[in-house]
Amino acid sequence: MLDNRQIDSPDIPPTMTIDGQASGHRLRFAGDWTMRHGRAVEKLMEQALSSAPGAGRVTVDLSGIRRFDTMGALVLCRLRNSFEAKSVGFEMTGVTPSQKILLTEVNPEKQVSKPHRSITAVDILTDIGQGMAGIGRDVTSGISFLGGFVLALGRLIISPSRFRWPALVKQIELFGFRSVPIIALISFLVGGIIAQQSVFQLRTFGTTAFVADLLGILILRELGVLLTSIMIAGRSGSAITAEIGSMKMREEIDALRTMGLDPMEVLIVPRILALVISLPILTFIASMSGLLGGGLVAWVYGDVSPDVFLARLQGAIKLNTFMVGMYKAPVMALVIGLIASIEGMAVRGSAESLGRQTTASVVKAIFMVIVVDGLFAMFFAAIRY
Repeated sequence: MLDNRQIDSPDIPPTMTIDGQASGHRLRFAGDWTMRHGRAVEKLMEQALSSAPGAGRVTVDLSGIRRFDTMGALVLCRLRNSFEAKSVGFEMTGVTPSQKILLTEVNPEKQVSKPHRSITAVDILTDIGQGMAGIGRDVTSGISFLGGFVLALGRLIISPSRFRWPALVKQIELFGFRSVPIIALISFLVGGIIAQQSVFQLRTFGTTAFVADLLGILILRELGVLLTSIMIAGRSGSAITAEIGSMKMREEIDALRTMGLDPMEVLIVPRILALVISLPILTFIASMSGLLGGGLVAWVYGDVSPDVFLARLQGAIKLNTFMVGMYKAPVMALVIGLIASIEGMAVRGSAESLGRQTTASVVKAIFMVIVVDGLFAMFFAAIRY
């Protein structure tokens, strides 16, 4: 910020005139008090401080200053603070409105830091209470958003012509088809790691062949869908939040409403349906990749031949073992899609907000995936399925 009274005239070095009076000293400043003359301004300030060591009052006249920027304002604020620290009265005259604004904004004593205080039990309880209140708000908003999604889906079922099939196919390609390589690779490696550790432990009891039982039940019931859901939450959930959040920042969602289109129907429903369709398929691929990796490691590391591995696997697993993972997958997809969409719609007009909501989307989605998986495990155990 710069106060220019004669912007087209050449630079004028800063000057200071000192008038000593019985009642105090009067300092008249003139010239350009800007960054260009920073060294000269600093020397003038030192002279001003040493000129009136015993003065009862100092008056500074700024009417002669032609150009004035934040550097000059900072020097004058330091001069005023130094005099006031010595109990010397200080007054400024001839201050223009723009100079007054600069002097107010750059005053180093304007920003007063809060005194440090130790954390008490009340602060801890306050944080816990705020966290619980935030959880309650998230649950409420999630239920409300789910209701809006169901209503929008119902409207599209009643009027199929309004549904955007190309958008659904595109999202299935992005969330499903393009996720196959990474999902298959991660599941293959994890299956191999579990098989290696299982063989290492079972070898002590001479029951290495039972690695097939362990892998079949663990991967088909729990690990396949859990790994897939976590990967999709990090890959596709963050993408949904970032896409919707960017549209929210650029006011494209408001533009959709202005055109008479429902953002829930146009943006949210195709993405969540694409996740619900893709995740069971990816879960199946992950389970098969995990079993393949585990069987290969069991053959190479544990001397469990493929015939023995497949025979043990066929005897250990039943249809319900396979279906448990398939039942979980659409619910996991719905949870991930809802959380990602809610966080995307919560983005405000800044890049910081976009990053914060994207991070929250991934963290909340992974947390809820694990919680839902635990609830499913307790439910299926209770009904002995």
